[in-house]
Amino acid sequence: MGHDMAYGLARRQLQPRVPLRPGEGDKDHLTSLEGLSALSLDALSSVAYGPESIVLALVVAGAGALRATLPITLVITVLLVVLVVSYGQVIAVHPDGGGAYAVARKDLGRVPSLLAAASLVVDYVLTVAVSLAAGTDALVSAFPALDGDKLAVCLAGLLLLTAVNLRGVTESARLLMLPTLLFVAGIFAVIVVGLARPHPMAMVGTAEPVHATEALGLLVILKAFSSGCSALTGVEAIANAVPTFREPRVKRAQRTELMLGALLGVMLVGLAVLIRRNDVVPRGGVTVLAQLTAGAFGTGWMYYATNVVVALVLLLAANTSFGGLPVLMSLLARDHRLPHLFGLRAERPVYRWGVAVLSLTAALLLIAVDADTHKLIPLFAIGVFLGFTLSQTGLVLHWRRERPPGWRRRAALNGLGAVLTTIATCVLLGTKFLEGAWVVVVTVPLMMLLFSRIERYYRAAGEELGLGRIPPPPRSRRSLVIVPLGQVSNVAQHALTAAMALGDEVVAVVVHHDPNKSRALMDAWNRWNPGVRLDVLDSPHRSLVEPVVGYVNEAARDGRQVAVLIPEVEPRSRRYKLLQNQRGLLLATVLRARTDVVVCILPHRIDL
Repeated sequence: MGHDMAYGLARRQLQPRVPLRPGEGDKDHLTSLEGLSALSLDALSSVAYGPESIVLALVVAGAGALRATLPITLVITVLLVVLVVSYGQVIAVHPDGGGAYAVARKDLGRVPSLLAAASLVVDYVLTVAVSLAAGTDALVSAFPALDGDKLAVCLAGLLLLTAVNLRGVTESARLLMLPTLLFVAGIFAVIVVGLARPHPMAMVGTAEPVHATEALGLLVILKAFSSGCSALTGVEAIANAVPTFREPRVKRAQRTELMLGALLGVMLVGLAVLIRRNDVVPRGGVTVLAQLTAGAFGTGWMYYATNVVVALVLLLAANTSFGGLPVLMSLLARDHRLPHLFGLRAERPVYRWGVAVLSLTAALLLIAVDADTHKLIPLFAIGVFLGFTLSQTGLVLHWRRERPPGWRRRAALNGLGAVLTTIATCVLLGTKFLEGAWVVVVTVPLMMLLFSRIERYYRAAGEELGLGRIPPPPRSRRSLVIVPLGQVSNVAQHALTAAMALGDEVVAVVVHHDPNKSRALMDAWNRWNPGVRLDVLDSPHRSLVEPVVGYVNEAARDGRQVAVLIPEVEPRSRRYKLLQNQRGLLLATVLRARTDVVVCILPHRIDL
């Protein structure tokens, strides 16, 4: 028996176990349930205002027109099914994320991809602002004392979400799982219990007269349809954030998309049935969902608990954008349409620059409108429906070009979705333009111009840098290392030792304004005799920077490769670092700005 089979054990291939850093492996990526809570709250929580938007659009035609709520909701649910199936296809075709942007970039060309990117960025920022403002409205309804602090509550919620997402989307997903479960359970309980009761248990809010000001015509129905489509915002977020899922990412993301579609569809239809059966009309001081909740549970603790959960989930629905926008911005950075720093990830799988910009932009938007939900709603759905339309159209062209088995059926489905979302986009723009939609009409082209200019810069920079071309062979040149010093010390010995290892010739430079101190330094230098020439520069104006910069520029004129090695004392303890002068950092900054030489900082650490 050989050594390989000693003691009856087969030989195993041993591999070293290296501890994973945070963000490596699958533990910091999303499961399907975590993805549902992290990326779907925007869409799921829209049942709090989607059906109400339909009711408010129809009531202008009188109370009888509200019976059209159910058929309009059914049409929206059909569109939801189309979108869920479509985005399942987007996930498979574009597993790197990006959603509508990825589809438009591949199948529609440069300008449509810029349009998709701009519209999605606008939508994500508005999602954060609208979710926080709407959630705060719900809290204020339950706790009127907060009425004067709406903006502060919104900004506090934004700060909390930012902090959680800077630690990683997985932590935020785990934080959101319980509120998501309570919200879904609460809405289903409202539907089931409400349908089981022969009549509503209680009425809340104050009655308001309903006067028909328009006939129930095509325009009113289209307005109600487009307003109700606000319930579909957020459906695309999963397709935009596929890289945040665990392996197998595509299957997990598709499963999450189907779970979202099923839950949202059932909730929308169930609430619409309740609205029609209970003849719900708008009432003062309460939402339509609050009326349905009171009808199911009365005005006891279940009523208040459900409304608090709804308010909490609306506040947390902004997390969808924190999962989707940073990934989209990283794709834009990879395509040279945003600064490359947006493609950098921290040790955890977090694009922190994207998270920070999203938070700052949403905060500025909330401050600009003083956290007024009604000023944000007209801007809300336009961006996402532009993305819907572009992704559907792009997939039609994709199936037509690739022609896989069953491509005609898939293309027909996506074509239907494109027609429906185009109608919704046009109606939204036409009916909401003067109410604030013009801001989106102006912002989207400006963002497209910004992306285009950044892309142009990177293209020109790449051309000048010779990226993609073989450069000429490097040339060997004599080198000179200049070491600025203050006095003879261990710092000087450390710096000159490093400089001798780096260059062919080393020169130490000292700047002094006092002739007596200059002579004393030269005497000390001659006694030390390090084998390096010392040049003393006169500075009658007590300037360190200007004499050294002039000396360096003069030394670089003969074509030598010049490097400046600047020693810098660094105490081990942070509290002592401010006690050191910062002349070395100042000199390095000026040299980088005004010369073309190599500038190096050499730390000399002391145990203090």
